[in-house]
This record gives sequence, structure tokens and C-alpha cells, in this order.
Amino acid sequence: MFDAIAGHYDLLNRVLSGGLDQWWRAKAVRALRLTGRETLLDLCTGTADVALAATRGANGAARVVGIDFSHEMLRLGLAKVHRRGVWPRVGLVRGDAARVPLADNSVDAAAIAFGIRNVQQPELACRELARVVRRGGRLAVLEFGLPRAGAWRAAYLWYSNRMLPAIGRLVSRHGSAYEYLPESVSRFPAPEEFGRMLQESGFPHVTIVPLTLGIVYLYVAER
Repeated sequence: MFDAIAGHYDLLNRVLSGGLDQWWRAKAVRALRLTGRETLLDLCTGTADVALAATRGANGAARVVGIDFSHEMLRLGLAKVHRRGVWPRVGLVRGDAARVPLADNSVDAAAIAFGIRNVQQPELACRELARVVRRGGRLAVLEFGLPRAGAWRAAYLWYSNRMLPAIGRLVSRHGSAYEYLPESVSRFPAPEEFGRMLQESGFPHVTIVPLTLGIVYLYVAER
């Protein structure tokens, strides 16, 4: 499915979020408090938006490893990396989030943006992140959520269940990909439950930050 929609993925992210997806990713990168010396893992990197954002500015990561399971997403991401002139500072690898192909304690920070809910066993990915992040390192996780305020929640559910799949089908020409999105959001653990999952995986200090009235949650965890 992700290979099939890869060519329209960036455009749809911008359209369906009203451009907020770039702000959310930038906020996640800032939460990592990079100094310019770190090696960063961007898990479920997709087309490498977070990986590229993490290299910007004087304090951008010294090296970024982006890992994803989708060959087409990585192919398009690699093209973006070359266009931005940051290869080999940013390297992309095909791999499984439940079996991260990196050594123990090999990265200083990690991020995963809108990908953890696509892992069949997210607790395995969380444990893998704890395995590869060095003690004292930080993790930023972005994931969709459901707003709690009644009227806003109702409006969001209408948009995500009706408008979002229709726009996704029109642009991507893929029948089910954007029906999967609201379904996967509704199945994902509540913020407090996912925060506990991170703690139990090896990140004892977790801060949960709702963004855009709870459409998205930013989890900032310390190893």
C-alpha cells in the first residue's frame, strides 16, 4: 500500500493537513534538543521529511539514518536527500521497525513520525528504539490522536472518515489507502497508554504534548 501511494505521499500530507504536517515535524525535531554532534535514527522515515528537517540549521544532526520498510518511499526519499545536497550525511536503509538493523547504543537520538501505528507490534518497535538509543538520549514520536473536546472531536471524525478518504482516493488513485488512515488512528492506543508503553520499553521519562487540539500527539521520551 505504501509503495503504491509513495508518489503522491508528500502532496497529500500537505493538502490533508493544511500544511501543518511540516510544523508538527519541525516541533518534534526541536524537542530532541540537537547540538550538531548527534547521530539520529529516523524510524519509519517514509520520504525522509524528518531526516531532512533534522539536518537543518547550525544544530542539525551530524548524521541521520532513516529506516523504512517501503522501497518506493525510500527511493523518493533518497532523491530528496540528493537534491538537498545532504548525502552521505543522511543515509536511508530498508528495514523492519521491529528489528532495527543497528547496534545497541549506537545513536544519540531517535524520531518516528506517523509511523508507529503502522507497526504490527508497536511495543517491539519501542523496545528496539530503547535498545539503539544511548542512555541519556531523547526520542520524539509524532502520532495522530482523537480530539477530546466534543464539537471539535465530532468535526474531526467527520473530516477523517468522510473527506480525507475521498481526497486521498482522488489524488492517489488508491482505493483503500486513505480509508486505512482513520481506521488505524482509531485502533492506536490512547496517549496515556502509549506513554506507558514507552516507559515499559526503556524510556522512563515521557512527556505527552497534544498538538492542534489533540489531532496529533508529540511524545518526548528520555532514555
